[in-house]
Amino acid sequence: MVPVPENTTENPPPEAERPTPFHDLQDYLALPRVGGLALSPDGSRLVTAVSAPDPTRTRYVTALWEVDPAGERPARRLTRSAKGEQGAVFTPDGDLLFVSARPDPDAEPKDDAPAALWLLPAGGGEARVVGTRPGGVAAPVVATGAGTVLATSMTLPGAVTGEDDEQRRTARTDKKISAILHTGYPVRFWDHDLGPDQPRLLAGTVPSQGTVQWADLTPAPGGALLESTADISPDGHTVVAGWRVAEPYGSSRSTLVAIDVAGGGRRTLADDPGFEFSGARISPDGRIVAAIRERRSAPTEAPRMDLVLVPLDAADGEVRVLAPEWDRWPADLRWTPTGDALIVVADENGRSPLFRIGVAEGTVTRLTGDDGAYTDPRVSPDGRHVYALRGAVGAPPAPVRLDAHAAGQQPVLLPGPAQPPALPGTLTEVTATAEDGSPLRAWLALPDGHGPAAGEPAPLLLWIHGGPLGSWNTWQWRWNPWLMVARGYAVLLPDPALSTGYGQRFVDRGWGEWGGAPYTDLLALTDAAEARPDVDATRTAAMGGSFGGYMANWVAGHTDRFSAIVTHAGLWALEQFGPTTDAAYYWLREMTAEMAAANSPHAFADAITTPMLVIHGDKDYRVPIGEALRLWWDLVSRQQDPQDQPHRFLYFPDENHWILTPQHAALWYETVTAFLDHHVLGKDFQTPELLR
Repeated sequence: MVPVPENTTENPPPEAERPTPFHDLQDYLALPRVGGLALSPDGSRLVTAVSAPDPTRTRYVTALWEVDPAGERPARRLTRSAKGEQGAVFTPDGDLLFVSARPDPDAEPKDDAPAALWLLPAGGGEARVVGTRPGGVAAPVVATGAGTVLATSMTLPGAVTGEDDEQRRTARTDKKISAILHTGYPVRFWDHDLGPDQPRLLAGTVPSQGTVQWADLTPAPGGALLESTADISPDGHTVVAGWRVAEPYGSSRSTLVAIDVAGGGRRTLADDPGFEFSGARISPDGRIVAAIRERRSAPTEAPRMDLVLVPLDAADGEVRVLAPEWDRWPADLRWTPTGDALIVVADENGRSPLFRIGVAEGTVTRLTGDDGAYTDPRVSPDGRHVYALRGAVGAPPAPVRLDAHAAGQQPVLLPGPAQPPALPGTLTEVTATAEDGSPLRAWLALPDGHGPAAGEPAPLLLWIHGGPLGSWNTWQWRWNPWLMVARGYAVLLPDPALSTGYGQRFVDRGWGEWGGAPYTDLLALTDAAEARPDVDATRTAAMGGSFGGYMANWVAGHTDRFSAIVTHAGLWALEQFGPTTDAAYYWLREMTAEMAAANSPHAFADAITTPMLVIHGDKDYRVPIGEALRLWWDLVSRQQDPQDQPHRFLYFPDENHWILTPQHAALWYETVTAFLDHHVLGKDFQTPELLR
């Protein structure tokens, strides 16, 4: 039980202990990944999930581990199966519920069995299946007093019962039917087609023997539960959920509804055409709902997030904004046991601290004083402690304990399932001033000994984050800067205009004008990094994914200062992107046709002279593959000599917006490194072995 280390590596391990896991991609892929927390009702047990590659290293499998909240005992593994386990939550009696598609020893084996709800007894013993559904079970939530279980299950729209759903699924499978008939929008989302089944909310009580008899609370939801999260009151009587309402012209908005568990009746809690509502949490006394309210954007008005309180026992309760002067965007809400405060997460200046917000006066107290980024806060039953996962740019997520009241504290690291890996360099910050006078900042990860030859300045990689409403403030498994630092590069992680954690005005500066302040902010921070003696300004490259990919494309058409540019899942032709993304209505709230034309990278294709590596997955529905195909044509069609073609296109037919499978991720890094080494360091291009 020791204080958690900061981002910076003050005393790096001696050379004899190198290389680090970041020097070998397979070692890096083998690092365990911690995510999620569940706290037992008596506060004596913490459970987290740990993902690691399977024996073939071609997919990740998740297992549940127990962590001692007192920090005295080592973590111990609770589950093990080829299918993995997730969604841990405790019952009031201390039993552990989780979701898994592992085989049920008491049922007929199925190759494609859906995920079921399992129970691991508090007193020990074997786990058993306690809840099934033909479309699987997901996202369990338990009423803290009554023990009623709430879960989500995918169900065919015409099905009335689980048996009916099973028969309909079998008929489609037997006839090899995959067609889907849509009546609304959207038809696909991020990386998957929507339909024919739809999410429904189910509720029931876990019996001492047998399985839950589910009550279907939402028998005809349509698309209302897309992206929805739900909570259940302590007495198990009421469910509060996000409910998407269709609007004219293909749009929709997210409202909050209360659903009666006994009768299934539904009433609206919060609905305003000017706002979206999400992340509902019911207070311990069951009287108030805390939620996040997002102001709906317009071409000249960026979104804004507020923490709001809504009475649960009134059909038309007034929505009250809590801490209205707090210029941060709250997330991940948790009530304290007495209901007098909320523990929330919010981005702030390249970090993501924990805050305590008093319900009576809206007083905001920053609990954490370190460089960490916190998720999954859980408050102890006595209200003394907050448990959370603490990550940082220089540290993967790990369980920690904090005082629930003390401001500016350092967290205490609990003995977790994974040890923090040694880093191949150090982390510092870079500051600059924007053209409009706004202060700017970025993280800069520097290799030990600097460049490829010890002691020389390091070549610089500008990494542009996605979102664009986000921040480089925590550990990244997919875009991990330390893999490139281990290869001798300095990696700049800037937060330009549109980044969160710097106040509403900082978001407003770039809204609807992506090619304006976000671009000039990036160049200002790059100038500041290049002015350092440990950075080589003559050897630089730029990279980005999603919005970062858009910005990489924009950079390519507006400057030749970089030796190479990598664009992953990037927007290229905005008039094409807008109607083909999976949420066109949201895009149109930000960009008019005129704004899209003025900010579209494809209009500057003739100016591109920098070698580009284009990367895209065909299952990406947020930034459809058409963006990369058109960009690739615009690049190669301008090359007179095919033998002197400097660009490359890395295409993944079965990946999506993210490259998720382990060996594809390794291939991604191998290709990116080969491309950068060739154009930035002057090495021969080495095609990865599996691409030859």
